[in-house]
Amino acid sequence: MGNAPGPFGLLSHRPPVPSGMGPLGGLPGLWYGSRTMNANASQGAQAAVQTPRADREKLLGQRGRVIWLTGLSGAGKTTIARAMDAHLHGMGRLCAVLDGDVVRTGLNRGLGFSEEDRHENIRRIAEVARILLDTGVIVLVAVISPAEAMRQNARKIVGAADFFEVYVRCSIEVCNQRDTKGLYKKAQAGQLKQFTGVSAPYEPPAAPDLIIDTDQMGVQQATEMLLGAVGDLGAPRA
Repeated sequence: MGNAPGPFGLLSHRPPVPSGMGPLGGLPGLWYGSRTMNANASQGAQAAVQTPRADREKLLGQRGRVIWLTGLSGAGKTTIARAMDAHLHGMGRLCAVLDGDVVRTGLNRGLGFSEEDRHENIRRIAEVARILLDTGVIVLVAVISPAEAMRQNARKIVGAADFFEVYVRCSIEVCNQRDTKGLYKKAQAGQLKQFTGVSAPYEPPAAPDLIIDTDQMGVQQATEMLLGAVGDLGAPRA
């Protein structure tokens, strides 16, 4: 009777705990195999079951970091991010790449290119980067992020100590030459509104942690330069 189905077919009482199983860490109301917690469980008790970031980094043998690459479309942000990802992977580092174009096809699919939507786009990407960072992952963000205020807000969300800003600098002329999708041509013809560098401004970072001039070097040199600036990220925090 004690375990008779209640409303909506759910058990009205907690089912018996199998032998050898019990409350996690002695926390009231939290049981293996259940997502429910006692209504009296405090926020502190819930937080106590969160694995500390330092423990995750120790498990991975690395230190999490957010490497934020900003620059014009065609400057080489995504190319560098993916090259860096491949290099660090070869060193046994776990990375994640957040590419602005890819994020806009999913998480930020409903956002446009108004000033408000651009800010929201960057805010969401920064929040995702922060979540990944807390798991000990090295996060490579490749997104135009045209305004200084957007990037400063991203730095605030992530945390200044874990935010490494890279200005991927490239002349508009070279970006035009690399434009395989013809976006610059469409923007210059007035077919694309609010296109950064043509019909919308880009504010270069005031004080980036690193500047990579991609119209003066290749992908390998740019990747080596970035790696030299951040290190191999193989030392977990104390």
